[in-house]
Amino acid sequence: MKKRLAALLIIITISWLALSAGIYAESEPEYTLGDITAYVRERGYLDYLEQYPDAVRPDAEIIIPASDYSASDMQLEIISDFAGSDQEVLMTEETGYVEWTFEVEQAGLYNLAIKYYPLEGRGVDIERELWINGERPFDNAQYLKFYRVWGDEGDFIVDSLGNEIRSKQIEKPEWIYADVKDPLGYFQEPYSFYLNQGINTIRLVSRMEPVALAELKLYQYVSPPSYAEVYAAYESQGIRPTANVFIKKQGEESTVRSSPTLFPISDHGDPSVEPYHHAEIRLNTIGGYRWAQPGQWIRWEVDVPEDGLYILAFKAKQDQKAGAVSTRRLYINGKVPFAEVSAVPFYYSTYYQMNVLGDPDTGQPYYFYLPKGKNEITLEVVLGDVADVLRGTEEHLYELNTIYRRIIMITGGNPDPMRTYELDKRIPEVISRIGYQADIYQDLVDQLIAETGMEGEHTQALTQVAFLLRRMYSDTDRITRMLSEFRDSLGSIGNWIYQTREQPLQIDYLIVASPDQTMPRAEPTWWQSLVHEIKAIAASFYREYDLMGNISGDDIAEEREPITVWIGSGRDQAQILKQLIDNEFSPKTGIPVKMQLVPDLTQLLLRAAIAGTAPDVAIGMQLQDPVNFGMRGALYNLANFADFDEVMQDFMVSSYVPFTFRDNVFALAAQQSFPVMFYRKDILAELGIDIPKTWDDVYRILPILQKNGMSIGIRPSIYYTWLYQRGELVYKPDGVETNLDSETAIQAFAELTDLWSLHSLLIEFNTENRFRFGEMPIVIEDYGFYNRLAVFAPELRGEWGFDLVPGTVQPDGTVNHTVVGITTANPMSVSLAGIQGPATGILQTASDHDAAWEFVKWWISADTQLQFGRELENLMGTAARYPTANLEAFLQLPWTSEQREKLLEQWHWVEGSLEVPGGYYMNRMFDWAFRAVVVDDDFTSARETLTKYNMDINYELRLKRDEFGLELTLDEIPQEYIDLFWSRFTHIQPRDQY
Repeated sequence: MKKRLAALLIIITISWLALSAGIYAESEPEYTLGDITAYVRERGYLDYLEQYPDAVRPDAEIIIPASDYSASDMQLEIISDFAGSDQEVLMTEETGYVEWTFEVEQAGLYNLAIKYYPLEGRGVDIERELWINGERPFDNAQYLKFYRVWGDEGDFIVDSLGNEIRSKQIEKPEWIYADVKDPLGYFQEPYSFYLNQGINTIRLVSRMEPVALAELKLYQYVSPPSYAEVYAAYESQGIRPTANVFIKKQGEESTVRSSPTLFPISDHGDPSVEPYHHAEIRLNTIGGYRWAQPGQWIRWEVDVPEDGLYILAFKAKQDQKAGAVSTRRLYINGKVPFAEVSAVPFYYSTYYQMNVLGDPDTGQPYYFYLPKGKNEITLEVVLGDVADVLRGTEEHLYELNTIYRRIIMITGGNPDPMRTYELDKRIPEVISRIGYQADIYQDLVDQLIAETGMEGEHTQALTQVAFLLRRMYSDTDRITRMLSEFRDSLGSIGNWIYQTREQPLQIDYLIVASPDQTMPRAEPTWWQSLVHEIKAIAASFYREYDLMGNISGDDIAEEREPITVWIGSGRDQAQILKQLIDNEFSPKTGIPVKMQLVPDLTQLLLRAAIAGTAPDVAIGMQLQDPVNFGMRGALYNLANFADFDEVMQDFMVSSYVPFTFRDNVFALAAQQSFPVMFYRKDILAELGIDIPKTWDDVYRILPILQKNGMSIGIRPSIYYTWLYQRGELVYKPDGVETNLDSETAIQAFAELTDLWSLHSLLIEFNTENRFRFGEMPIVIEDYGFYNRLAVFAPELRGEWGFDLVPGTVQPDGTVNHTVVGITTANPMSVSLAGIQGPATGILQTASDHDAAWEFVKWWISADTQLQFGRELENLMGTAARYPTANLEAFLQLPWTSEQREKLLEQWHWVEGSLEVPGGYYMNRMFDWAFRAVVVDDDFTSARETLTKYNMDINYELRLKRDEFGLELTLDEIPQEYIDLFWSRFTHIQPRDQY
């Protein structure tokens, strides 16, 4: 009954929307986006084309040799006979620009293609920015992407458990003639650029990676002909279908791909997949969720026995997005054979389907001409019919964000539900745009349903926002009550854009066959499925799936005992590490490794240490674990190794300070992260606010933001950054007592609590949403926030940036930008060091400390960290970019040169904070002290509160020091430990008096 009522409600809602479409704003109202915001976004591609409505497309081709450049600020090199090219080749760098001057006989719109060869770099996509005649023509011309070419280094490897392990992904560079096109895939044809008659210039600005250039070509793009035209040409040329040919090419046997992400993968849940095993891992497919971003491609090579016409089929599965379609563009020998395969749909199914490429109306297969011998078949991810809907949704989402921001400028983020704000009178231009956007989004819903042929989850987000906008337009007095729902809907649309842009597809195999051949069954029979399930259940009783098999360990094990490594992370991370161990570490060192995945590492490690069953090496200890375990004798002092200082040259001192006590270093960090300041360029420009450089600047602009219903996103843990910027440490030397009773610390705490008590800053908030919707145009967050924004907030592309955390002005006029601590899961808690991620340590009970140290050195080395980080990002996406602590490895990660320099600048200001015996009490008491002043409002002053809780902290510190037999007063501590304490800080000057 409930389901029937819900269905009836949905039908009524959709019907109401359909009937009401267009009644509010059938045409765009007199108010424009410019009437609700003073900020003008950079023009888009369509706006650029609208400037030239009558422009012709000259039937001309202009070749510009890359070596004939006219200007540059790079160190360029021209090479002849490079990589098989018969042209002079221009070697360009990762930074700077190169410009060409050329003459055009007839003005008009031209397409642009570039012949390039990927040079060795950091292994990421090549990015360039394009300028025409001294200006960037439109916004996305700054994000042009050129792919590298990747493939398997060798055949699959089989481990000791019978599982196949993929080989390393390596570059296989080749010359590529690439059209300059939309990197987001919203436009299906290459970009067009207007050129004047006479002299013109083209400039390429390097954003990422070096590349070799052979030539630039200005030409006219010609759309592929229809299948009817192509088939008629076949007949006129006497090309006939072949007979008795059936070629099956496994998907995992692809020759090259556009990304190292697109490696062969295992699908062990379907007995119809080839090859198959019920328990052992077989790398039997390719693609899946990794093969989802527009522009990514996979290429296969097929050898056919004779010239003629063939049919093509793909055994494929799209089971990631219910009700949605994944689309691919087919290339045969580098060209799209006809228009109908420019966007081939693959529909949702939980099983593999045999997709024979053909006419969807008649069911007749398409015929493809293949010459005798080797032929290249390529599938490229495209957005197909949803491209226009996605582009429109993203474009209008930015306006909805602006509408939301204009409303909260009047109502604030938490409006009074009992108050009438008279929004229709105070901001009529905004109300008008709400009605217009209601129609726009309903049109987008209708267009999406028409193009996908169905309704479902993929239309729900747009339907809801269209319905909500109509309610807001119809009843302006209730807008404030719908504000929270409106904000949630905007977040849903952003997520919808991200999810809809993804076009996942998994390929088992492809078939090239004569038209007389019968296609095999794709789905498993019920008997196959039953047998598979029985075998899989039986295997679960004797196979240890948590055990990582060895590749070369059998031979090595005859020479020496293996070291045992526990890793407390996900299976994907463990699998990557195990593969690196077997491919790199064990063969090179002769040290076998037995690795085990341990989910709850901290608890199990402590118990194992007590029971005498601990591993040799632990990867994944949390921030407080090394000192906690080390003080109890469970961890080995890494500083005892003779080459310790040499190893640490690739790391900031701040990376391992939290794992030290006195002359003991109990662990090392593989990862290190730190905060930076993110800001909205558009909002700050609209309000006339400069990027804050100091905390004085922050205090100055905070009232301006709050006057407009906005705020700043910082956490209470910023207190420790304030202390360090003012030259004060959290602890006295050796951690014997805190410094929270100093005047500097008390004054900083008073300012901190005033910031929340008097300015009503939020303690708990969702940074992504607040920043995205403009409620917090300035936030201080871990630098990994950059990747999350880039992936999940595409509508803000180009409208935000990051800079150093605001600093404190020093007596000599300089600014101290020291940072300590990053936000943790609990917004009230404090992380004392700029560390995120696991620590690696050697157990005191390890059977071979030297062998364990060799492993730790290899694990944190630049090469290993770089390979691990790349593999992890390939597996989990850009949002999971690895924050390595190794400086050399960090320099190779896919950051633009500008981003990399800014991160390095902030990194040099990071200070570590010691973990000391009893230090756990510091975080707890600070939380309570802050809460007592700000949240509980118990009418005690900040000074009294901090002093009270500081006494409790010092009492706990004394108890712990007494437990470990440490000195209880500063005067008793040996001077060597005091000197060592101060040596671990870069921007804090030693003090003699307290």
